[in-house]
Amino acid sequence: MSDTNGPRALLTRIRVWLVVFIVCLVLSGATAFPLVTELRLLDEALTSWAAPLGDAFPGLAEWIARVRTGIEGAGADAPYLLYGTDWLAFAHLVIAVAFYGPYRDPVRNIWVVEFGMIACVGIVPLALICGPVRGIPFWWSVIDMSFGVVGILPLLAVRRLIKRLEALTGPAVTTTASRTSPA
Repeated sequence: MSDTNGPRALLTRIRVWLVVFIVCLVLSGATAFPLVTELRLLDEALTSWAAPLGDAFPGLAEWIARVRTGIEGAGADAPYLLYGTDWLAFAHLVIAVAFYGPYRDPVRNIWVVEFGMIACVGIVPLALICGPVRGIPFWWSVIDMSFGVVGILPLLAVRRLIKRLEALTGPAVTTTASRTSPA
């Protein structure tokens, strides 16, 4: 009979949640590269096969059209502005790589999970402050904030599981800096 709450089972659950989170970070980052194409396709969809959605949410359709016009204009007139979204994509990919630490050794690298949780919480004030400053509709800021709310859920589960794993296996090994050295 296998123990579904034993260290091996907890480690498997932690790793599954982390893989899901990493995949979402990678997908989120990867979609920041082709913004011009994505917005063109989305805008065209809202006026063709997804027109019922555009009709039901005219503010959404207008916003997407406005953003498409702005991004296409920036791409044509000042392509260096889109370089900022390339860095946004890169940041998502780098953060995803950081989560390999907790995947490999969850107890020792719980700080990465906690860092991710702090980042998820930080999305809310960022959207509430920068959204109005940049002229973003409030409902779009709510969508942005939802990434933090949704993102923190798997991280909360992972942190809880890591704490259970730590209780079963003991704390992480001390670092070299915290060991006493022979004098």
